[in-house]
Amino acid sequence: MKKLKLLTDIEESYTELRYKTSWPTKGQLIKSAIIVMIASIIIAAIVYCMDLVVDNLMHLIYGLGK
Repeated sequence: MKKLKLLTDIEESYTELRYKTSWPTKGQLIKSAIIVMIASIIIAAIVYCMDLVVDNLMHLIYGLGK
């Protein structure tokens, strides 16, 4: 009996993930996660500063009171 293409694809995907993929070590994973967190915090701070500048500029232009 012929297997469904979907089942064949799932089996091939599992085999590739299990045996052909190189997974990072725990140390590499932690280092990468820390880098991503630091970059996210820096980008959030930059966006926050830009928001403050634009907000103050709009209050200056339109004379809106805070």
